[in-house]
Amino acid sequence: MSPQAPGGPPADLIPAAGDPAPEVESPLAAAGWMALALCCFSALAVAGREAAAELDTFEILAYRSVISLAIVLAAASAAGALPAIRVRRMRLHLVRNTFHFAGQNLWFHAVAVIPLTQVFAYEFTSPIWIALLAPLVLGERFARARLLAAAIGFTGILVIARPWAGEAASAFGPGQAAALAAAVGFAFNIMLTKRLSATESTVSIMFFMCAIQAVMGFVCAGVDLDLAVPWRTWPWIALIGFCGLAAHYCVARALARAPATVVAPMDFGRLPMIAVVGMLLYAEPLEPAVFAGAALVLSANLINLRAERRRAAA
Repeated sequence: MSPQAPGGPPADLIPAAGDPAPEVESPLAAAGWMALALCCFSALAVAGREAAAELDTFEILAYRSVISLAIVLAAASAAGALPAIRVRRMRLHLVRNTFHFAGQNLWFHAVAVIPLTQVFAYEFTSPIWIALLAPLVLGERFARARLLAAAIGFTGILVIARPWAGEAASAFGPGQAAALAAAVGFAFNIMLTKRLSATESTVSIMFFMCAIQAVMGFVCAGVDLDLAVPWRTWPWIALIGFCGLAAHYCVARALARAPATVVAPMDFGRLPMIAVVGMLLYAEPLEPAVFAGAALVLSANLINLRAERRRAAA
């Protein structure tokens, strides 16, 4: 989040100035928070697919952002954190949310047109894109470990995409391209959030995320002058708005109780969980190649995480 965002690292909840101090490490507590996060991510994907039957992705994001904004303001008010919302660095807020908005649109489109396991597998490539793009966006050093991680990660992408599969239903196509492009959008979102978090509080980042993307969503959705939402779709929209925030909150809580190198492998549990959900609800087949490719992507992420941790320790 990511994910992110739908899934991925908790890009919108990176600790920043004014946030609480880190808690005492507890892998068991982190596992509990991650279990809740995995349920939220799976519910988000199902709700997104169901809502897409009636609405386009712009409409989904517009209404989701309004619901999320109400939740953020209510939570910030209850916690006395409203003064932390400050109008600063708006250009960076706009750039960051443009990437995030584009990534989320592509993600919801992919959820509607390709197997859910493929969407999640491609989403796991966000850290690989970060490893490649961080030297350009954040000015970080391009280490050999990042090259190794990128090579392994892109091998995993090839295993998932199977360009040699020809006309098979699981072959790489527009839906898969949307999922992969969404991962790139989430990668930029995470890197730009890291820049914002140096001076901005979490509540401020989340407030402007919801407010800016609500405006973007309604502007794009209003092009056809049709913003009506069927009554039967509102529960799905409400679930999207709640689960989108709840998932990232749970991941952030997990990261507060255990290092990223411990939490990242837990996040991989999203893939088997959504595979079971896709099989039970949509009769999607369980594809060994998707799991094999995702395992390579996960290995690449772990290599990069451990290298970053060693560099930080040094």
